[in-house]
Amino acid sequence: MPVLACLTLRMRDAVRGVWREAAKFGIVGALAFVVDNGGYNLLVFGLPGAAGGGSMRTAPVQASVIATSAATLFSWVGNRYWTYRHQRREKVTQELTLFLFANIVGVAITAGTVFLARHVIGLESALSDNVARVFGWVLATLFRFFAYRRYVFIAP
Repeated sequence: MPVLACLTLRMRDAVRGVWREAAKFGIVGALAFVVDNGGYNLLVFGLPGAAGGGSMRTAPVQASVIATSAATLFSWVGNRYWTYRHQRREKVTQELTLFLFANIVGVAITAGTVFLARHVIGLESALSDNVARVFGWVLATLFRFFAYRRYVFIAP
């Protein structure tokens, strides 16, 4: 087989592999997003149509921590046992530690975009906060994808 044809086939297979991995990563991330935001809204606001709000209506920050923690755990399990099931580390605690570190950096990226919008640019509307959060979420997601591939879910 000519060298160019061989390189073309290798490139095609590599791109397919990355797209499959990115799709699985995206599905796990989307479900974790639902766990996070759905959990937060249930804890703070309760079921739709229910009077009085959720069980943590007076503690929204703590509810956010609980919901985000549940979503992070869901994401780790989903990525470990589905997206990167062939690339797991033998030392689960090391993998989880790296995963948590990557997620802390991701949270800092998202919070950083809100900080920039509010305190550097001077935007203070709900729209600007949400635009900043979405922008930060995109940057953090890209960071996590590459961090998971390169550092977290790798066979020893």
